[in-house]
Amino acid sequence: MTTADSAPAAALAEPAERVGRGWTSALSLANGAIWVGWYGPLQILLASQAEDFAPGSGMSKETMLAWVTGVGAVVSLAANPLFGALSDRTTSRRGRRTPWIVAGAAGGALSLLLLAGAGGLWTMALGWCLVQLTLNAAFAAVTAAVPDQVPRLQRGSVGGWLGAAQILGVVGGTGLATAAGGVGSGYAACAVFTLVGVLPYVVRYEDLRLAERDRPVWSWRGFAAGFWLSPRRHPDLGWAWLTRFLMNLSNALVLLYLLYYLRDRLHHADPEQGVLILTAVNGLTLLATVVVGGVWSDRAGRRKPFVVWSGVLMAVATAGLAAWQTWPGAIVAAAVLGVGFGVFTSVDFALMTDVLPTAGDRGKDLGIINVANSLPQVAAPVLAAPIVTYLGGYRVLYLVAAVIGLAGAVLVGRIRGVE
Repeated sequence: MTTADSAPAAALAEPAERVGRGWTSALSLANGAIWVGWYGPLQILLASQAEDFAPGSGMSKETMLAWVTGVGAVVSLAANPLFGALSDRTTSRRGRRTPWIVAGAAGGALSLLLLAGAGGLWTMALGWCLVQLTLNAAFAAVTAAVPDQVPRLQRGSVGGWLGAAQILGVVGGTGLATAAGGVGSGYAACAVFTLVGVLPYVVRYEDLRLAERDRPVWSWRGFAAGFWLSPRRHPDLGWAWLTRFLMNLSNALVLLYLLYYLRDRLHHADPEQGVLILTAVNGLTLLATVVVGGVWSDRAGRRKPFVVWSGVLMAVATAGLAAWQTWPGAIVAAAVLGVGFGVFTSVDFALMTDVLPTAGDRGKDLGIINVANSLPQVAAPVLAAPIVTYLGGYRVLYLVAAVIGLAGAVLVGRIRGVE
């Protein structure tokens, strides 16, 4: 692996030497820790707080949860590319990415503790916005480390391990939030894990530093202008962004009201435990395919067929939630979704790194691509709340989600520069 000692000549070069298992494991753990900080709140804690705060507020719990998560997602939209761009220009002795991983994880832990003490809608929204701001700083730096240091034909497998860590973070965050025994203790458990989980990577591995000749001249105008990537100049990047957005929007529509779906539609006896079970089933099948799919894609030297068929499978599973509204149906759908999303997670990540325009802007460009992960959190509540309330309920919601996901799978074919 290239270290910081040789980094000044290599930070903007296309990596050629394969990274080792230790580096991949440490980066994956850091990624999983960030997702613990996100999904403990998203799966359990924010919904519980919304249920506590809704009486007397003039809002339903669904509307309050949608409002808080939507505002937080707006912060995420700006934070990911912003901190990615800042990390591209960072000239610290610890490298470009490490300072932001440390600062983002520490800030995220503090923000989760602030959220634990929320006493109503406004402090809840403020706390969640701070969580999104800080953890996106860390996430932007973690993802940018991959194209910095991993050669193209290893990115599917590395992306697979990052995806495995992501779903373990979702399951772990859900489990910590459920097992902690209360909202405050749930936030505290997620905060500790988020901070501790990034330490092996930042302590053990050195980051790449910019050579003196590669350090950009700072200009506010140039910095701001860099956030626009023309789809006409970079059509493959544009189509790749759109396909990721549609796939993630479909998934966000499934997850947003899962707790309420189990409670209000399926009348599950313990909906919180039900969310944990479905998340675990989904995680197990995802783990069975996420690394395998990435390695298979690397060996085949192809990305698009894997993304297309995983998207089709996810759409079929989502439609199953609409057609078979029972607890066994939900378990089957969760399992099938995990199979499809596992392959999609690793291979789509590799595809995205393959269409990045320039080495000097990897962090910023990946941040813009990652908007396709956070923008669905804004769009999903806008679509889901009126569908569930006025336009046919959960059956229509999941049919709409299936159609959106299928559209994303079909549009992958428009990418020309990647096989």
